[in-house]
Amino acid sequence: MAALPQRPVAKTPFKLPSQPIPSSSPAFATPVHPIRPAISNNKQDSHRPAPILPILLPPAILRPIAFRTFTKKHNLTLTSVALQALSAFIGKHCGSGWREEGLAELVLEEIARAWKRSESKVIVDGEGSTLANILKQLEGSMSGGRIVIGRNGSSLSRQTSLVGGESFGEGGLLQRGDSFGISALGVEEDEESEEKDPRSWLKVVGAFEMPRMMYNPSRNHFEKSKSVGDMFPPPSMKTDIFRQRYHLIHQRVLRSESFQKTSTTSKSAELKITSIANLLGRSGTGHLLLGLLMITPTGTLAVSDLTGTISLDLEQATFIDPVETWLCPGMIVLVHGVYEEEYGSAGGNLGGTGGVGGTIGGRFTGFSIGAPRCETRATTLGITDTSSTGISAPSDMHIGGGFGWVDFLGQGSERAIGSRMRKIEQRLLSPRATLSSRLSLPPASIDSQPHTHTNSNKLVILGSVHLDSSLHLTALRRILLTYAPPIAASPPPPPLTFVLLGPFVSHAAMSNTTSSSAAHATTTIPDSITYKEAFDSLAALLSDFPTLLRSSTWIFVPGDNDPWASSFSAGASVPLPRSAIPEMFTTRVKRAFAAANAAVPATTTTGVNAVGSAGRERVPGEAVWTTNPARVTLFGPSHEIVLFRDDVSGRLRRTAVGLKKEMEEGRVDEGYGSEEGTGVVDTTMVGALDGGGEQMDVDADVTVVDENDTNQQQTPPPPPPPPQKQKQTHDTSLRHARSLVKTLLDQGTLSPFPLSTRPLHWAHAHALSLYPLPSALVLCDTDADALVVRYQGCCVMNAGRLVGGRGVGGGIGGRGGGGGGEVGRGGKRGGREVTSWVEYDVSERKAEVRLCDL
Repeated sequence: MAALPQRPVAKTPFKLPSQPIPSSSPAFATPVHPIRPAISNNKQDSHRPAPILPILLPPAILRPIAFRTFTKKHNLTLTSVALQALSAFIGKHCGSGWREEGLAELVLEEIARAWKRSESKVIVDGEGSTLANILKQLEGSMSGGRIVIGRNGSSLSRQTSLVGGESFGEGGLLQRGDSFGISALGVEEDEESEEKDPRSWLKVVGAFEMPRMMYNPSRNHFEKSKSVGDMFPPPSMKTDIFRQRYHLIHQRVLRSESFQKTSTTSKSAELKITSIANLLGRSGTGHLLLGLLMITPTGTLAVSDLTGTISLDLEQATFIDPVETWLCPGMIVLVHGVYEEEYGSAGGNLGGTGGVGGTIGGRFTGFSIGAPRCETRATTLGITDTSSTGISAPSDMHIGGGFGWVDFLGQGSERAIGSRMRKIEQRLLSPRATLSSRLSLPPASIDSQPHTHTNSNKLVILGSVHLDSSLHLTALRRILLTYAPPIAASPPPPPLTFVLLGPFVSHAAMSNTTSSSAAHATTTIPDSITYKEAFDSLAALLSDFPTLLRSSTWIFVPGDNDPWASSFSAGASVPLPRSAIPEMFTTRVKRAFAAANAAVPATTTTGVNAVGSAGRERVPGEAVWTTNPARVTLFGPSHEIVLFRDDVSGRLRRTAVGLKKEMEEGRVDEGYGSEEGTGVVDTTMVGALDGGGEQMDVDADVTVVDENDTNQQQTPPPPPPPPQKQKQTHDTSLRHARSLVKTLLDQGTLSPFPLSTRPLHWAHAHALSLYPLPSALVLCDTDADALVVRYQGCCVMNAGRLVGGRGVGGGIGGRGGGGGGEVGRGGKRGGREVTSWVEYDVSERKAEVRLCDL
């Protein structure tokens, strides 16, 4: 046999093949086809974190980092039990690298976010099950001291915490719809929100949809009530109405600068509220009381707080604040005076029990009285004040304190989405973006357009619209022609919203009563058929303005004459809040909106649609039938507008308590007590109501739209009337406007009356709260003049009557054009009827009253 040739010696070292040679031998159990090596598994094994060696971490060592994360960054307070649980958790899962590698701070940050999603409490309590569930969920996602994706694929990253991916209420981590977080707004972190129409961020919140936030004085924070709103609630909710009002005003007063004790404050100048029960045994001493003004069964005045009641003597009292306010039973007031002790109960046998918790003996002689001044919305929410500068101010800066994490309307809290929504607002409400989205023009052609139209960021407010009156329908058509002229070279952009406040008929609907006069014995009050015909007339009128229907949001707020409450009240005041107008009466109006929206496609791939710019989805117009009162939010917590229809000023005048000393001395209107001869000024209480806020400002500029000129002009003033008469009219209207606005905002409620004067639904009385102050308050009070007042950063507007308003402008800038003369008390100018309405500019946060002749 021939020898085999020898193979040359390899110069390189021998290496095993990366893939084994396939073999079909069953003895080695090797498959025919090779198995691909698990390279990914080898990489995971090589990068697998080293195991953590648990340590015993004392709570005192973790306290500085926990305080910086929970308290300073998230405004949360840790209890000792919660700090001990966190120390045990971090020591077990982070080990010795909890400080050097920053593992503890990352874990604490995620726990704080999870707590805000699952609880509305500001105190992190370790005794409950919430913190234990959070730690249990985090334990399954911990690896190497860090939070990673677990087996179930759930991630606890920053994006998941803020958006709300997992739910922790029933076994998950994050929960939506509570008092924190984004809620139902759907804020996205991409730039698609810049392409949305501003009306897509407009939400109408009815009174029965508002969450019931209850203030807890022991924790100094708001908690969401778990009780369900019911028309037949337990009696305890009746007392909760006034108890909540007292707690809110009490904590507001204590946080004001006047009641803060500093190192430079002397003991004599220090302001301190004394409870009524602590007056016993301190006769002849001066005190400051905060309580509810009420009338005892014997007919005398008294003031009551949570500890007791005492008789009140206001014979020598004067107002604390230079701007007069209404004093009515049912209001929370500050009274400074002297306590005079007696041995008998102030109310006699009708006053109930005496002593602590009842009517204490003696009387309290008041020297000065007034309502605690309200605080600005920025102070309540703990943000920088942007009311004066608008959206261009640095709105992402926050100050200490406040209730920024509380979601009062269920649309998102200020701290969660406030900065994000203000950035979106600044982009969408800029002049260039506004014209692009509302004038149906591409962005490239906006720069060449004259920027003369400013209606696109405005709310048009019409008060007391009677649809069964031909004069009111004519006035409504005249107003709509101002915003949608039939022939115009460059039509103005439609407003954001039209707000129509009722009652929508002049008589109580479906009361089935007849006139008592023999000459009008056959005249009946409108029933259900005639009431529906009134809205059918409105639908026919609105059908002539399809551009306004498909480009604006129309909000309808009912009045006392609207069903169903009018069927048994006959037009009298009904309990608030009241429900919206039934749907059976509004079908024809909804059909008009559907026809207007169907005339233009929702989106276009080429060209430009009727509302938005090229390729932008159009937000269809809609009619919203809401409650009374109601709230309108625009860009989340950035804008909160309250809508309310009620004749508040007339009820204030009927139930007001007059001060004898003020009436005897003939208080001068101008200055409101600052002139000589107004009595002794209580120097002790001068600073009690001085919160350092902005002064009340009355907008006296009324824009007039003449019948023959549809352009918006400011007409020159006519020859003035005699100086004394003009000054008297001006002062009277100015004083009434200031008193009305100051009374409502300082009391923090839309109904500062006892339940016997203004009934309320006990379970839904929180819907009338004005805390925190809204961005704007829209009133429809037909007993007051149509004016615009700004107080503590809140723009208050009273639309008054649509036609024949009592003193439209009240002599304050209410002047006619073309020599028509001044607007009189009957709402006429030069023998012609005058219609009035209010415009509110959202971007500028300013309003004005507009007039035009019919």
